[in-house]
Amino acid sequence: MRKLVILGAGTAGTMMLNKFNSILDKSEWQITIVDQFETHYYQPGFLFIPFDIYTRKDVEKPKRDYFPAGSNVIMSKIDKIEPAENRVLLSNGQVLEYDYLIIATGAKINPDETEGMNAELWHKTIFDFYTVEGAVALRDYFKHWKGGKLVVNISEMPIKCPVAPLEFVFLADAYFTERGMRDKVEIHFVTPLPGAFTKPKASSILGDILNKKNIKLTTEFNIARVDNDNNKIVSWDETEVEFDCLITIPTNMGDDVIERSGMGDELNFIPTDKQTLMAKGYKNIFVIGDATDLPSSKAGSVAHFQSDILQENFLDVVDGREPSHKFDGHANCFIESGFGKGILIDFNYDTEPLPGKFPLPGIGPFSLLEETKMNHYGKIMFRWMYWNSLLKGQELPIESHMSMAGKRL
Repeated sequence: MRKLVILGAGTAGTMMLNKFNSILDKSEWQITIVDQFETHYYQPGFLFIPFDIYTRKDVEKPKRDYFPAGSNVIMSKIDKIEPAENRVLLSNGQVLEYDYLIIATGAKINPDETEGMNAELWHKTIFDFYTVEGAVALRDYFKHWKGGKLVVNISEMPIKCPVAPLEFVFLADAYFTERGMRDKVEIHFVTPLPGAFTKPKASSILGDILNKKNIKLTTEFNIARVDNDNNKIVSWDETEVEFDCLITIPTNMGDDVIERSGMGDELNFIPTDKQTLMAKGYKNIFVIGDATDLPSSKAGSVAHFQSDILQENFLDVVDGREPSHKFDGHANCFIESGFGKGILIDFNYDTEPLPGKFPLPGIGPFSLLEETKMNHYGKIMFRWMYWNSLLKGQELPIESHMSMAGKRL
């Protein structure tokens, strides 16, 4: 009996459990999945909670609802991975031996990495929306806020869902406009990037939208500390930005177990082959989703595209072949732009977002790099697809590799 262990039951881990449960012979394989939390979160939905579009109930479901019947599930914190011994030590005292390991331990925010993001001010004057608790606290705060300087700051890259901070300021513009108080709110987007986004063409278009919405943009701002006494964020070059309400996207890091196991970089992300998804230096370990150090977006759509590649390469490796499939960095993201409209971008390692129609050339129904109502509907529909298809490992009508069909150079 060969043993496959999956660490992490978030989006990526749950998808892989469902995929392999349906294709691996149960008389030959034992599949075990490990996670310390019982609740699964639809993380893209956190964005909508501060603006009373979604509630907490819309983004939470029991993880066990998405595990195949009879799955070997262990709910425990992971103490350490010992790859030389092909085993995982759990905090509950169990030792899991494996023949093959899939690491899907994700990423999380670490506000303690920035001086001044004090625990006593967290969710009081400094907020996040990358946790459900932060999103709910911000919703409650906005209900009674009278206005002022609203600053959205990205501490450093990479972060989960790189477009989410942009979506936040777009939705904030719509939210305060609809409440009749937009003139009382100064929205300021502060980023360490040289533009509004990571890709030049998309960055230019998104920067224009920020300008049209009267949202101030400050680029190349690398935060050093939060000056809470004077309500300022201060960069390493002593540039200052004042705030009345600070929305931060703190440093994103991989799980602490990666550091304890000596397998990660300085941010606890695992060095991963960008094409095969195998952990560098190991012949029986794959990495997927936010746990990788890949130069691709840390987003659910990316994990979905990776899952198809990982499945095929896993089957190659267990049969003694070299991994034959290559992940191209494909990312596909709907960007909420407010007032019932959205933007869609589709790109990979080598090709930046381009205009055109998606997924059917000339037909769509979605428009790339354009602000349309249909793109907004696509964003809203994705929640249903996430709960009912994606998590279950089902095929979606989008190829894992990015296609140039329908795109205009």
